[in-house]
Amino acid sequence: MRLAHHASPPARPRYSDSVSERSQPLRLVLVDDHEMVLQGLAAMLAHFTDEVAIVGTATSAAAAYRLVAETRPDIVLSDVRLGRDSGLDVVTQLGRSHPETKVVMLTVYDDEHYLFQALRAGAKGYILKRIDAHELVSYLDRVAEGDIVIDPALAGRVAMSAAKISAGEFWPGANQGLTQRESEVLALLVSGHSNKGIAQKLVISEDTVKTHIRGLYRKIDVADRGGAIAYALREGIFQ
Repeated sequence: MRLAHHASPPARPRYSDSVSERSQPLRLVLVDDHEMVLQGLAAMLAHFTDEVAIVGTATSAAAAYRLVAETRPDIVLSDVRLGRDSGLDVVTQLGRSHPETKVVMLTVYDDEHYLFQALRAGAKGYILKRIDAHELVSYLDRVAEGDIVIDPALAGRVAMSAAKISAGEFWPGANQGLTQRESEVLALLVSGHSNKGIAQKLVISEDTVKTHIRGLYRKIDVADRGGAIAYALREGIFQ
């Protein structure tokens, strides 16, 4: 695990209504479990020192928590997956401990499933790593101004999902009282995934998986995994 940061953070900047008039660069913490990615991002952003300043990098969730507590950045850029850790847990934890710091996901996962999880957890943006430096800095400016940014490659799919929900096409199991996450867990149970496999697929902890499983068992009145699978198939929740 590697934790790198500057010794003492400067005072947090005050922003005017205009991005171009910002008195100090946006202060960033970069979180990714691959050192080469961190180095590449730093090199990309080195040409934008008037707009952004990297105050530290971390390769794990624990390192990120310590670093944010020490440096109090404006924005954290984090991958969705951090080795054994989850970037979604980083979003949730920092939302509780440092709500003034905004978290933006920067990832290769172009899947609206991860996007929705990130937004539910409190992320202020979801950007794919294929973005260029100019676009990234522009998105960070928008986040600093209070916007939520979504990579254009995913925006169309998000709109389609929203349209389906508006039309009453909810997730499987909604009529049985299951939350969308419980429905996702049940679908993976039906597919034969273990608790560990579900945790990896949904980028959550195994304890969280167990909590969702207990909830769906209670709602559909079954006692075990076999009963849940049988119920889902019998009721036609999943074909």
